[in-house]
Amino acid sequence: MTTVQPIPLLASGSLAPAALARPSGTFAMVAMDQRESLRAMMTQHSAGSPATDEAMVAFKLSVARELSPLASAFLIDREYGYDRIVSERLLPAGCALVLAADALDQPGGVVADTDLDERVDARQARADGAAALKLLVVWRRDARREQRVELAARFVARCREAGLASVLEPVARPTSEEEAAGTFDLNDAIVEAASELAPLGPSLYKCQVPNRGVGSISHIARQAERIDAVVDCPWVVLSQGVDPQVFPQAVEAVCRAGASGFLAGRALWTDALASADPLPVLRSASAARLREVGDIVDRYGRPWQQARAAATPGGAA
Repeated sequence: MTTVQPIPLLASGSLAPAALARPSGTFAMVAMDQRESLRAMMTQHSAGSPATDEAMVAFKLSVARELSPLASAFLIDREYGYDRIVSERLLPAGCALVLAADALDQPGGVVADTDLDERVDARQARADGAAALKLLVVWRRDARREQRVELAARFVARCREAGLASVLEPVARPTSEEEAAGTFDLNDAIVEAASELAPLGPSLYKCQVPNRGVGSISHIARQAERIDAVVDCPWVVLSQGVDPQVFPQAVEAVCRAGASGFLAGRALWTDALASADPLPVLRSASAARLREVGDIVDRYGRPWQQARAAATPGGAA
């Protein structure tokens, strides 16, 4: 008789992110859930001709085909490409499917705020083969802080109930007052957001790279240690705002400080947008960078099993 192995849990009760990880226990994940921001980037590279929905889907599927064999997970949105990813079974066995569960308030390509997309059925996503859902939360020091905590808590609970891992992605932004006064410190805000939202118990916490990746490895690592001190679950970084050329160094820095890898998009595939045919760039430069950064997380990243909260109930962290 075959023994069914229990799904590993974090101490919080959330599903462990095992399905999203590499054999090393670290994460090298590709993000392709950009929506109006991707349209804006594609439009910019097409001499101002607005990118169509069909063009966006085609690009996302090209990224999936070329980069998913090198990734431990692939993140996609419901609107542009998810159904094709599922129906055509585009992801290889070693690359987990992650579905974005965020509804974006996105005027002009910039995400101003988010909510849970009620059209995303968590149980159906699991039946489709998804291993996790992801929620973007725009964090600010404003009157909506408590509402965002409640939003993130609902998301984590929804994933837990559906048997899916939860990837919580707070992105720290200044208020209009902070921006006008020049008082916003990104590194402080990343840490403050983490101290407020990470205790909600997501399977995986995703945040910005300190200092936007600018500076030496030791300097970025010192700032990343502040994040590690307040996040009691495995955590990874995104690449938005980081120069693609320095992203590998930035990933090394945060991994030296306790991070377990990355869930990144722009640092990997942006160069391909400038070409009428993105495939040669995806197969060469994009694939090479993904391999490089994957090797870095294998070497320096903390395996998710070693993160402080990565323990089964009653076990040791």
